[in-house]
Amino acid sequence: MARTLHFTQIGRRTIYLMKVRKVVKIGHFAVNLTENCRNLSKNGAKKCHLLSSHEVNRMNKERGFSLIELLIVVVIIGVVASLAVPALKKGITAAENGNTYATMRTMASTQISFYSQNNRFARMPELNAAMSSALGTVSGDTVTRGKFVLELVGTPSDTDLKQKYTITATRNVPSEGIIYKYSIDESGTLSQLLPPTS
Repeated sequence: MARTLHFTQIGRRTIYLMKVRKVVKIGHFAVNLTENCRNLSKNGAKKCHLLSSHEVNRMNKERGFSLIELLIVVVIIGVVASLAVPALKKGITAAENGNTYATMRTMASTQISFYSQNNRFARMPELNAAMSSALGTVSGDTVTRGKFVLELVGTPSDTDLKQKYTITATRNVPSEGIIYKYSIDESGTLSQLLPPTS
């Protein structure tokens, strides 16, 4: 003969349990497992799903990750990071080098414009001013653009600048271990000096 026990009050619904088999503790809650359960509400009786003892045992075992599982995840993240970070740095360096390469092409066209107005090529501060300070920060006769230092080769006089110029862009970051150096001259020839191309 089944006996009815009051189990809990959830909102407006009261759950009644019938034919109590056993009480199992899951976390902080005691669950009464029954063969029959009815959830009585204002709309009438509804059948409810009961946890079997197998499901309760499975839930008790799956409370978290074991130490070995966590260590495996940490090792996998470390391997992926060790592969991804150098590739990311290489990609950033290539993008910065490409940006400087394009800037040097723009400098060559600005030099032609400056020559047509002044009958000589510009020095770096003048070139930066002609480009509305788009090259970077002027420091003496050099301009710093990101990790590159742009400068005229030598100290040409105005007479020298009527004939020719050579501008170099040098990237020398000690932590990278590689020096990048590009040059452009009055003919618009852009070449890579370092690292040597094969």
